[in-house]
Amino acid sequence: MERFTQIERVIYLVRDQRVMLDSDLAVLYGVSTKRFNEQIRRNEKRFPPDFMFKMTSKEYENLRSQIATSRQVRHGGRRYLPNLFTEHGSIMAASVLNSQQAVDMSIFVVRAFVRLRDLLATHHQLAAKLEEFERKLTAHDEHIVVLFKALRLLME
Repeated sequence: MERFTQIERVIYLVRDQRVMLDSDLAVLYGVSTKRFNEQIRRNEKRFPPDFMFKMTSKEYENLRSQIATSRQVRHGGRRYLPNLFTEHGSIMAASVLNSQQAVDMSIFVVRAFVRLRDLLATHHQLAAKLEEFERKLTAHDEHIVVLFKALRLLME
């Protein structure tokens, strides 16, 4: 369970897609980011835009501020903007790396994406049920309305 939580923490929402950074996948798959991206470039045809895309500088700054990263890497940090991998791209990356660790970790990555999808679906179902219940409330149910507003704030 802890491994799922670790993976879920490095799945971000960028351009309305759940993605992982090349550097995070490299760590999971047991290779350097340089080696990871090298293999991706060598197998470029396996990574269409819905599997992988390059992060913009604005997106990178937004993400860095969201995760409060302050990692100081030698030579001033990254020289290039990260590649972002969707769920399918993350799995394809494991196939081009061809190591046992990459294969094993790809299973955890898939399960983490699926778990996040399930949590999101549950959240939407709960929101829909709350909305339906609110429509049925009468003016006399003032206390329940206040409770629903508080629940919506917590959901956000």
